[in-house]
Amino acid sequence: MNTDWSPELVARARVHAALGEPARLAIVDRLLLGDASPGEIGGELGLPSNLLAHHVKLLEQSGLVQRSRSEGDARRTYLRLRTSAPPGLASSDVRRARRVVFVCSRNSARSQLAAALWAERSAVPTASAGTRPADTVHPLAVATAAAHGLSLKGALPHHVEQVVQPDDLVVAVCDNAHEELDPADRLHWSVADPAAVGTEDAFDAAFRELAERIDRVAPAVHPL
Repeated sequence: MNTDWSPELVARARVHAALGEPARLAIVDRLLLGDASPGEIGGELGLPSNLLAHHVKLLEQSGLVQRSRSEGDARRTYLRLRTSAPPGLASSDVRRARRVVFVCSRNSARSQLAAALWAERSAVPTASAGTRPADTVHPLAVATAAAHGLSLKGALPHHVEQVVQPDDLVVAVCDNAHEELDPADRLHWSVADPAAVGTEDAFDAAFRELAERIDRVAPAVHPL
């Protein structure tokens, strides 16, 4: 019997073993749609902190889940799926919404790019807004969108209170916005702020992460 298994096969077996427990599968199912703090996950799934910590540790060891420190409140950490998570995972949590509204603090980069991407990939209408909107859209966001065949021409930042309406699905695409908004049922994507770095590479990395997340979530969001 051959026991000299390849590292890739061993890694895949570890992932399948981790997903073979209902609580861990439920955690991954939740993270397919968006990031969440351990407290948020525990509250939503009804898992006590010690049991949640056990399951999260095994998911981290399997390479499925990682932690990130909040860009806003540095005391907070969020759980997220690794970009190397195996393809084929699909959330069973179907959301229905009149629109999908992407929110970041300044509404000048991440939320604008996310809305442009969503409009290309989903029939559900979209919009974007900010908790502290800037005066203009960041020029590198405009350039990044254009480089990928999308247009932010004429896009302007707007305050979240002017945009969000009942039956909208709100997706906070930055930690600051997630932590500034009133508690509500929304999704949270912890996408690093490219404007803080100010390079083309940073904006392209944010664009690629948003595209990956939208490809994962769009099939689970249906129109009202």
